[in-house]
Amino acid sequence: MKSYAAVDLGASSGRVIVGRVGPGTLELVEAHRFVNRPVRVPEGLRWDVLALYAGVLDGLRAAGQVDSVGIDSWAVDYGLLDADGALLGNPVHYRDARTEGVAQKVWTSVPVAELYAATGSQYAPFNTLYQLAAARDTRQLAAAQRLLLIPDLLTYWLTGEAGTELTNASTTQLIDPRTRDWAHDIARRLDIDLGLFAPLRRPGDPAGVLRAEVLEETGLTGPVPVTTVGSHDTASAVAAVPAVDERFAYICTGTWSLAGLELDAPVLSEESRAANFTNELGLDGTVRYLRNIMGLWLLQECVRAWGNPELGDLLRAAAGAPGLRSVVDAGDAAFLAPGRMPERIAEACRASGQPVPGTPGEVTRCILDSLALAHRRAVADAQRLAGHSVDAVHIVGGGTRNALLCQLTADACGLSVVAGPAEAAALGNVLVQARAHGLVGDRTDMRRLLARTQPLTRYEPTGDPGAWRAAESRLSDVR
Repeated sequence: MKSYAAVDLGASSGRVIVGRVGPGTLELVEAHRFVNRPVRVPEGLRWDVLALYAGVLDGLRAAGQVDSVGIDSWAVDYGLLDADGALLGNPVHYRDARTEGVAQKVWTSVPVAELYAATGSQYAPFNTLYQLAAARDTRQLAAAQRLLLIPDLLTYWLTGEAGTELTNASTTQLIDPRTRDWAHDIARRLDIDLGLFAPLRRPGDPAGVLRAEVLEETGLTGPVPVTTVGSHDTASAVAAVPAVDERFAYICTGTWSLAGLELDAPVLSEESRAANFTNELGLDGTVRYLRNIMGLWLLQECVRAWGNPELGDLLRAAAGAPGLRSVVDAGDAAFLAPGRMPERIAEACRASGQPVPGTPGEVTRCILDSLALAHRRAVADAQRLAGHSVDAVHIVGGGTRNALLCQLTADACGLSVVAGPAEAAALGNVLVQARAHGLVGDRTDMRRLLARTQPLTRYEPTGDPGAWRAAESRLSDVR
């Protein structure tokens, strides 16, 4: 048995989880969990990255002696360093308003169709490319000598070595998914200096060892290597899908829902661009062909607005509310910003001529029905656009604990849903470390080990498929 520390950072919390791996054995123990609370300052919304780093150090201290450390996090955001390697201000949050209207300006230099054909990246207003365009004339960017994506920044602080992990870099809209290298022509035309980025690393590559000061802070005995993992948390989560063959779709659920397929090559057609699918890079040369859906953010924001009632009570009330009475587009950018989420959902229902949900239970049911409908559309569209049929949908991540959402997704998709593991990102993180150190084999071996060791729940489709088709048609009429 060997022990690996997976640092897994989400949009609202971070945790350090210890994975113990041996022949036929895979166990997780949570060592430490901490809040990730963005801060609104006069200049905008920022990540409290020093608090995150302190949480990582506390977690490594709680984890005890480990054989390796790996870090994954959300995508697109970054920190800027000066010539001495010091951080130039707190990283900007992807929900900050600075990128509003920026994409349209970028498209005057590189038309959107050309941008997609070169990078395969879906349009999202917060992509790193648009963040850099928004920051172009700032003194901070002018002073920067290095740009590190969030997990690479924390790795740099742990080891003193800088790199840019590829699966996360593929979310910047600056990577060519065919060559798995930088899209140099796009960067040149947009006057983006790729020299700001550290050299590319791939999952499994060494990322240095913990610095002496980190060892002293955490009480660990060195040398402790840091291993590059799929540092975009979705890349780690997809690596932990316990599928038995290639005919599967996945939905990584949490603050976002990321629904799609694992492919051998990108899909760069104009039809794919119009459907807003992205081609992100995964483990072992794979492509994560997926659509971003607003996810449980909708419910999280409602719960916050309601004063944090018990989630179990809300879900029970939702289960008793009429299904598909009202639905909203769970991919609509109108729901991206925080605040007033119940009112915004009500406004969307009212504008589309649907009944306005009145109680928290009815709003919750509207959200879950809408997410299941968005899952249905994404899975169907991905199969059609990629020419890749599936027999089952694997749901991984925090949404696996929401039995109602899992059942509604099975009903909406008309496919078997296999839910689990809940800690997919941490498991993928751990398994890539273990593989780099020779304890497990290829992706197939990793997934077989997951299927044998992790609790999974199967949901079969029920109800009238016509009701979902009608709801989908209703939503299409609105769009």
